[in-house]
Amino acid sequence: MTDAAEAEAFPLNIMHFARILRFAGLPLGSGKIITAIKALQFIDISRRDDFYWGLYSVFVERHSQSELFRIAFDHFWRSADSANANPMSTIDTIKDEAKVHHKDPLPQRLSAAFASDYLSDLKTNKDPEIVHDATETWSSEERLKVMDFDSMTVEEFRQARRLIGKLKLPIKAIPTRRFRRRKGGRRIDMRATLRGMVRDAGAIDLRRKQRVVRHPPLVVLCDVSGSMQSYSRMLLYFLHAVTNARDRVCTFVFGTRLTNITHQLTHRDPDESLKRVGLAVKDWSGGTRIGHALGDFNRLWSRRVLSQGAVVMLITDGLDRDGGEGLVKEMERLQRSCRRLIWLNPLLRYDRFQPKSAGIRAMLPFVDDFKPVHNLSSLEDLATAFSRLNAGALWPGNAEVPRC
Repeated sequence: MTDAAEAEAFPLNIMHFARILRFAGLPLGSGKIITAIKALQFIDISRRDDFYWGLYSVFVERHSQSELFRIAFDHFWRSADSANANPMSTIDTIKDEAKVHHKDPLPQRLSAAFASDYLSDLKTNKDPEIVHDATETWSSEERLKVMDFDSMTVEEFRQARRLIGKLKLPIKAIPTRRFRRRKGGRRIDMRATLRGMVRDAGAIDLRRKQRVVRHPPLVVLCDVSGSMQSYSRMLLYFLHAVTNARDRVCTFVFGTRLTNITHQLTHRDPDESLKRVGLAVKDWSGGTRIGHALGDFNRLWSRRVLSQGAVVMLITDGLDRDGGEGLVKEMERLQRSCRRLIWLNPLLRYDRFQPKSAGIRAMLPFVDDFKPVHNLSSLEDLATAFSRLNAGALWPGNAEVPRC
């Protein structure tokens, strides 16, 4: 390859690599591609490590994206003749090497991105043609509703996001302790009546009041540890939709520590909202210390947010690194502080689920409802159940919670 051809192939391959990462789910725009090309002018691209970390510093924003970037980099830039990166290779060479020399299984999102048709589109620098066929819309949505979040491709993930944005989580309004003046109210407002008598020189005009009715607060505690990685991102999109659809929603995430992300989820754009969440949360895809996180919540936040009949949704698989240490005490206090404690667990998707881990056994006696959360259908069932919430129970005829 001539020097002129190499100089032309280099920025094109950077662009192609960025497009594959974007197809796989990383939020990359043209600005980052230009920044990457400019940044690599100041390093020795013949050294694989320098080249890798140069692209990494521009394209990767969160730790959870590191593994996806590493696998994509190895498959895109590895030379057929050596283990060193060859950034000047043509897209034909990269395509052939990806097909012949890399037989290890890829994540589904990267498999779709490295498909031969997609690389062909990159070679010709044309966007793939989008054809809309409305005849299969209903059946595809029905299939998507029962598909596990863990097995979705990138395109299915995007379709599921659009459906999640339409979900609502209605909670029936309940009476509070407060009253407001209202003509025709059932109670006499003695204070307002006496003030009127003083102002009107003794004339009696009975003023009335009525109890204020409001939706109870909703508090969500969501696990973002490594064992929940396949579900936490989609669930955060769901929580974003819930937060922007109703008031008095407080959301916390936890892995090894507790983080309040209520403010970050109030942004109207879900992608921008999750970007802010990613910057705020420091323990993505790590270990899980459920007892420690619940202890921090009970000590620092419960009195602020668990009032007026609050409903708590606890989203976790119950796999605790500390072996359930402190969970009994913290779960008991949490249940006593709220009106209803609902545990959503993706492990319930298995028909033969058994509460064998110490964390699950410690938590189960203190939950009011135990439900699965692993696909769109389970989220729709949850929304339907919330619409029937009343002062007595959340799920009339609630299924028995499995005991140890």
